[in-house]
Amino acid sequence: MNVTVKNIIKGVIIGIATLVPGVSGGTMAIILGLYDDIIHSISSYFSDIKRNTIFILTVGIGGAIGLFGFSWIMKFLLSQFRFPMTYLFIGVIIGGIPVLYQKVNTGERRNVDWLYFVIGFIIILVMKFYDVTIVNLANSTGVLQFVFLFFAGIIIAVALILPGISTSFMLLAIGLYDIFIDAISNVKLNYLVPIGLGTVFGVLTTTRILENSMEKKPRQTYLLILGFVVGSVLQVFPGFPEGFYKLLSIGRIAEILTGEVLLGIVEIIASIASLILGYFLIRFMSKKFGDI
Repeated sequence: MNVTVKNIIKGVIIGIATLVPGVSGGTMAIILGLYDDIIHSISSYFSDIKRNTIFILTVGIGGAIGLFGFSWIMKFLLSQFRFPMTYLFIGVIIGGIPVLYQKVNTGERRNVDWLYFVIGFIIILVMKFYDVTIVNLANSTGVLQFVFLFFAGIIIAVALILPGISTSFMLLAIGLYDIFIDAISNVKLNYLVPIGLGTVFGVLTTTRILENSMEKKPRQTYLLILGFVVGSVLQVFPGFPEGFYKLLSIGRIAEILTGEVLLGIVEIIASIASLILGYFLIRFMSKKFGDI
């Protein structure tokens, strides 16, 4: 198969992964053997403009196909099967923690380095308290909206570059995931243009910084990432399925046979199965490909 076609297909897979909270686009790039090439092409773009432009465009076109072609599917699944899908995401997040923890045990080990974990964990929790304000800013108009979405694009860029940080989770954590999916599904340019410009700016300006951090301080960097990921479990957790509370409110055995309660039981089973599936799926991928 032609290398260009391969890169486009790999870009499609990365784009789809970017839509799933808990799954890192950077992680998927590692699995597909593109991560180092992407980082090098961006950080050393002017060393070979023609080659790097072709490579970035082919992967980028694939990524755009993945994002725009599958966003409506993700939107449908989340609207119709909210609890099972969210528990699937949580399973994926939990499944990635052991691999990230292994990466923490590199280089010189100092207990003080765990402060980076605490910082990452706190950052994610703080985002939870401001999610309503963030959504209001995103839905505002004029310059304020543009500037805010531009900075949101920079956050997306950082999540795209760092393996282990899910772009969609970062959007979920700051309350922009539903807005982002809706903007892609309905091609809302007033949202997509500032986010896109912020993402390009963020990628170009932060790639070298992040690359140096990964090389010079891998333990501290991955502890920060681990803090993000562990905090994300609490952030994404939607509560127990509605069927759980219906079961608790049952006064008689006969009430279990009602249609509403039976549907609730099915939802509970589906959520548990999704959680387990997400966990073992990401564990399988980490063993199959040597990294997640």
